[in-house]
Amino acid sequence: MQLIDGKLISEQIKQEIAQEVEALKAAGKKVPHLVAILVGHDGGSESYVAHKIKDCQQVGFESTLIRYEDDVTEEELLAKVEELNNDNSVTGFIVQLPLPKHIAEQKIIEAINPAKDADGFHPINVGRMLIGLPSLVSATPAGIVELLERYKIETKGKHCVVIGRSNIVGKPIAGLMMQKAYPGDATVTVCHSRSQNIKEICLQADILIAAIGSPGFVKEDMVKEGAVVIDVGTTRVPSTLTKSGFKLTGDVRFDEVSPKCSYITPVPGGVGPMTRVELLKNTLLAYKAQQ
Repeated sequence: MQLIDGKLISEQIKQEIAQEVEALKAAGKKVPHLVAILVGHDGGSESYVAHKIKDCQQVGFESTLIRYEDDVTEEELLAKVEELNNDNSVTGFIVQLPLPKHIAEQKIIEAINPAKDADGFHPINVGRMLIGLPSLVSATPAGIVELLERYKIETKGKHCVVIGRSNIVGKPIAGLMMQKAYPGDATVTVCHSRSQNIKEICLQADILIAAIGSPGFVKEDMVKEGAVVIDVGTTRVPSTLTKSGFKLTGDVRFDEVSPKCSYITPVPGGVGPMTRVELLKNTLLAYKAQQ
């Protein structure tokens, strides 16, 4: 069993991005600028955005954090999105999800200029990705594909089973694994909460991608010998062993499943760091397209 170290790979990619930014600075050019909009004080969102700002500093990007309280109106938020769309000093931006219930998330996503959509959530980017055109790809699926590529894991003709059908992970990773490309060329099955015989389907998987948001969902008897297991789950569960009072738990029972795997991602330290670094890569891609 080999551990897929997302932390290690993400650090390598950050170094690669930092070198490109140094070259831009040396040539007297402006550097990419990523803006994050944060509404309210959700603990997970606060921590995630803080990491993103730190990542930007690490690679030499400019970064800006725009904060709103929970009671911000949809109109105010849409006005800020439009302002950033038209601000030439901004390369890319994200509106951190989830948003308060009175704001329609999809409306906000669709208001973002696809060329500045660092999260890769806009329907135009999703559509372009699906038919194999250059696009800004949703960061978590892009990170998974990057891990498969950097670990030289064979995907051609393999049976890839994706558990979960979210717009952010399940659907886009299924689309990427079907592309005529490497990583890709896989036979893809998508399972979800309404699927029957999930265990039997998972047992057929050469590559199993768990993105269902249910801690410990994938057990030892659902994974075949030699499978590659990618655990996308990051659920906060209470813990008396940590200072914060909680720990991050994946969708896969790591201790049970890992002995059967050829490769497996841990939680934390697997897909999570890749999601953050792909946001930087998207910002750099947006920068290059805008030049």
